[in-house]
Amino acid sequence: MYTVYILYSHRLDTYYIGVTTDMQGRLRRHLSSRKGFTSRAKDWIVMYTETYKDKNQAYAREKEIKKWKSRRLVEHLIGSTASEHPD
Repeated sequence: MYTVYILYSHRLDTYYIGVTTDMQGRLRRHLSSRKGFTSRAKDWIVMYTETYKDKNQAYAREKEIKKWKSRRLVEHLIGSTASEHPD
């Protein structure tokens, strides 16, 4: 299964969108001291997930969300599923 995910950092006040097959492991790597965008903060939390059986569908969905380039739309997506994801 492929998971499209949205992380949020309070410190950076920003969202990060990605795809993985191992959500727990991926979050650990985002929180580690590796290089890259997410290494700037250590407070990333999972705000939203969608799962797909097909790799191409997952990557297409990630690309679709990233193309929005809109915080408002990302927050609407997160908020619209709050009752489905009571994290």
